[in-house]
Amino acid sequence: MVLAAGLGTRMRPVTDGMPKPLVPVAGKALIDYVLDKLADAGVGTAVVNVHYFADQIEQHLEARRAPRVVISDERKQLLNTGGGVRAALPLLGPRPFFLLNSDTLWIDGVQRNLDQLARSFDEKRMDALLLLAATTASVGYAGRGDFSMDPDGALRRRGESAVVPFVYAGAALLSPKLFAEAPDGPFSLNLLFDRAMEADRLCGMRLEGVWMHVGTPEAVAAAEAAIMASAA
Repeated sequence: MVLAAGLGTRMRPVTDGMPKPLVPVAGKALIDYVLDKLADAGVGTAVVNVHYFADQIEQHLEARRAPRVVISDERKQLLNTGGGVRAALPLLGPRPFFLLNSDTLWIDGVQRNLDQLARSFDEKRMDALLLLAATTASVGYAGRGDFSMDPDGALRRRGESAVVPFVYAGAALLSPKLFAEAPDGPFSLNLLFDRAMEADRLCGMRLEGVWMHVGTPEAVAAAEAAIMASAA
């Protein structure tokens, strides 16, 4: 599943007339980077949720065949990250599935990170496996991180005044079991991540390569420079 329904407020004024997933970076829409990563990982069908400028996203994706796109329509109500996935569960099926933010952008290392997520996911001991980027090696990120990670991959949230080494890179492999007893309506995925963490079923995997945080108009140029450098 690709989360593409958000309002893109931090990307304004660029998103005053277009949704953030269609913002071009190095001549290519953000969401196309994400869908191409899924296609490279062998994903045949991707569910994409829409709300803000939904028609533009649908038109942009209409001709895509790899992966085939199925729309989860949130035009009537924006459901936030957790509510959006919960509403799309009937389209996703009973098995674990990739979840990607439509604006996550990275350059793979020697191995593809989505392939490694799939190989590392162990449904017996985890409900969610998050792709994590090192804060010090990320492009366009200046925050204090999201998680620390134990040697076995178990994750711990950053304390209020702490600094931790990893930031959630906007990609994960989730079990539908994560959504057991999830609330109705809009809610954040962080609610379910925290529940899984309390049960020691939230794990992480370090991203190999370079992750780019494209959260603002200013960050687009930094991401484009990183992409051009990797292609040189």
